[in-house]
Amino acid sequence: MTAFVLGGGVTGLAAGMASGFTVLEAAETPGGICASYYLTPDGATRLPDPPPDGEAFRFERGGGHWIFGADHLVLPLLKSLGPFASYPRKATAYFPDRKLHVPYPIQNHADRLGADLANWVRPPVGRTLRQWLSAAFGPTLCQEFFFPFHELYTAGLYHSVAPQDDYKSPTAGGGGYNVEFLYPVSGLDALIRAMAARCRVQCGCKVTAIDTKARRLLLANGRELSYTRLVSTLPLNHMLELTGIRVDASPDPWTSVLVLNIAASRGRECPDVHWVYVAATEAGFHRVGFYDNVEPSFLPRSKRAGRELTSLYVERAFAAGAPPTPQQCDAYAANVVRELQDWGFIGEALLIDPTWIEVAYTWSWPDSAWKNQAIEALSANGITQVGRYARWVFQGIADSIRDGLLAGAIVKHLD
Repeated sequence: MTAFVLGGGVTGLAAGMASGFTVLEAAETPGGICASYYLTPDGATRLPDPPPDGEAFRFERGGGHWIFGADHLVLPLLKSLGPFASYPRKATAYFPDRKLHVPYPIQNHADRLGADLANWVRPPVGRTLRQWLSAAFGPTLCQEFFFPFHELYTAGLYHSVAPQDDYKSPTAGGGGYNVEFLYPVSGLDALIRAMAARCRVQCGCKVTAIDTKARRLLLANGRELSYTRLVSTLPLNHMLELTGIRVDASPDPWTSVLVLNIAASRGRECPDVHWVYVAATEAGFHRVGFYDNVEPSFLPRSKRAGRELTSLYVERAFAAGAPPTPQQCDAYAANVVRELQDWGFIGEALLIDPTWIEVAYTWSWPDSAWKNQAIEALSANGITQVGRYARWVFQGIADSIRDGLLAGAIVKHLD
């Protein structure tokens, strides 16, 4: 059997490790959005690996990717790939107009808002995410936080998509999905390098078309590869485009995210938390995460003492479509910096580096059959979809690695 894994993110690398199949990655380095990179303090040089002197800011392509939910099967493998540190989550919801931080999950600390919210908890029901939120948290919390936050987080889709956020929005008493998380001591890039070393990866191999009848892959560099089976970690909508496969159901939506990685002087009001959810911002972002509050090694070695600098990521969701132009991105970045400075989170911005994530969050219409139809149609043509975007679900790194290992092992033994 001649088989390939499409996509060299964590799911694809795990599938390659378990199967021995060659992993085809479009980018010049593996990791997908779960990969680190380095910028020298002057911003002049971008490096895939840490410099020997440690004098660089470490950022991540898709913002902070922390590892939660690793079970007894995945955790030993992760630890075999390198040392990890464990962190208890520190996160808040921030209300800029009141300069108020409320610990996450906000529903467990609603009294901090000073309102009578005693009767907000009800069994979550509803066809749409907005209805689900309303039933779960009641009108006051929804008006204060959940509605305006999800307006930003989903780029307006929460009015019409199906409820699927209970994983990230636990009802009262629950701590959420990442009460404690892991991060590689040497950075996420070290984990990616260790995984890539255990499988065969060919980078710079972007697939532009798939002929499912002839079982051939067409690559952007002009190469053609024959296959008998594929393990795909590519987004489900992209795979339908590449194969030309059509299904009856209307496609489910997705949102894109613009990640701004920023290095700055630390402001007087810079919170000592890992990330902050924001319900209302002038610039339109919904989350700010602080890399160095998790691990000081995100800062240049000479700047880790004294807490004078901070490195952070800022996320803004967009409805699916064309990314902002460079001019729009520059204007948005300037507004973000100005707003964070007004809050006292940062002082002078030293570096600003944007990354566009085309398919960042996936959603489904109520009662949609599109996802199942698409996965089944691809499977009927010898293509196994695996991972967060390939199967159109929300999950973290640990779950993606587990699914990649399982899919790789199973497909290896087919036929």
